[in-house]
Amino acid sequence: MNNRISGALRSPVTFSVLAGVVIGALFLLGTGADPVTAYQAVLTGALGADGIGSTLSTGTSVLGMALALAIPLRAGLINLGGDGQLVLGGITAAVTGLYVPLPAPLVVALALLAGMAAGAAYAALAALCENHLGVPLLVSSLLLSYPAVSLASYLARYPLKEPGSSLPQTRALPEGVALPAFGDSTVTVGLVLVLLAAAGYWFTDRRTAFGYEIRMTGLNPRFSAYAGIERRGLTLKLMAVSGALSGLVGAIGVLSFPYRFVDGSLTAPGYTWTGLTAALLAAAAPLGTVIASLFFAVLQVGGLAMERTTEVPRELTQVLQAIVIVFLAARVRFPSRLWRRRKEAV
Repeated sequence: MNNRISGALRSPVTFSVLAGVVIGALFLLGTGADPVTAYQAVLTGALGADGIGSTLSTGTSVLGMALALAIPLRAGLINLGGDGQLVLGGITAAVTGLYVPLPAPLVVALALLAGMAAGAAYAALAALCENHLGVPLLVSSLLLSYPAVSLASYLARYPLKEPGSSLPQTRALPEGVALPAFGDSTVTVGLVLVLLAAAGYWFTDRRTAFGYEIRMTGLNPRFSAYAGIERRGLTLKLMAVSGALSGLVGAIGVLSFPYRFVDGSLTAPGYTWTGLTAALLAAAAPLGTVIASLFFAVLQVGGLAMERTTEVPRELTQVLQAIVIVFLAARVRFPSRLWRRRKEAV
C-alpha cells in the first residue's frame, strides 16, 4: 500500500495537478483573493447540490470526447477532427429524429446509431487519407473538421431552420424523441452510455489481445510492425471507433435539452479540446481518462461559482488547465529526485 501511495505521489500527473493548484493559488493571491475561499467555491459550485447536475452533464460530453480521442492516442494516433465528427453526429441525429416516422423510443435509438455511424464514417475518411494518400492523420483529421462544421451550420441555418426563429437552429424534435433524464435534472441516460463506453474501453485495453496490440503500437511502432501488427488496418479501426464515440456525444447533445441542433452549441464549449487535454493528462489510460475528465468538468462548472463568490474571472480555471498541461509536457521530475535522495540518505 505504501509503495502505491509513494508511486502516485511521484507520478508526473499528480505532480502536474498539484503544481497547477499551487500556482493558481499564487495567481489568486496576486489578485487579492483568498485561495482557500476560491477553491472552496469551485468544489462547492461543482459538487454541491446545486451544481452536481451541471457537472455531470458537462462531464458526459467531456468524458465522451476524451474517450473518443484517447482510443487512437493509445496507439500513438492523434485525432484532431473531433469537432467535425461531433457536429456530424449531432446533425445526423437531428435529421433522424425529425424525419423518421417510427415510435419515439425507436427513433431515439436510431438517432444515436445514425450519429455514431456518421462520426465513424467521417473519421474513417481521415484514416483513408493517411493510408492511401499519404496525408498525415494529424492534418487530415483537423482539416476535414471545417467542411463538416460548415455543412452542419448550413443545414441548421437554411433547410432545417425553425420557421420564424431568429436563431440558427433546427426545429424541435417531436414529443418523446429525447433521452430520458434522471429526475428533474439535466443529466440524461447519455451519461450511462458514455460510462459503458469507458468500461468497454477499459476491458478492451486490459483484457483483450486487441488492446495489447494497441498499447504496443503506441509504445513502439517498429516493434509492433515487426510483430505482424498491420498499422493501416489498425488506424482505420481506431479512427472509426473514435469517430463513432464523437458522433455519439453529438447525438446525446441533440437528444438532450434543448432537443434540437443549435449551430455552434456543440463546438463552442470546447469539449473536443478539453477532452484531448484530459486524454493527454491521463496518457490515454482508461481509468485515468475518466478521472481527468471529471477533474476538468469540475473546473469548468466550478469556475462559474468561483466568479460569483470571489469576483475572480472563471478564466482562471483555464489558466489552471494550461499550467497542468505545461508541467505534464515538461515531465518535471522533482518529486522523483527528492524521493531518490531520501532513499539514499536512509
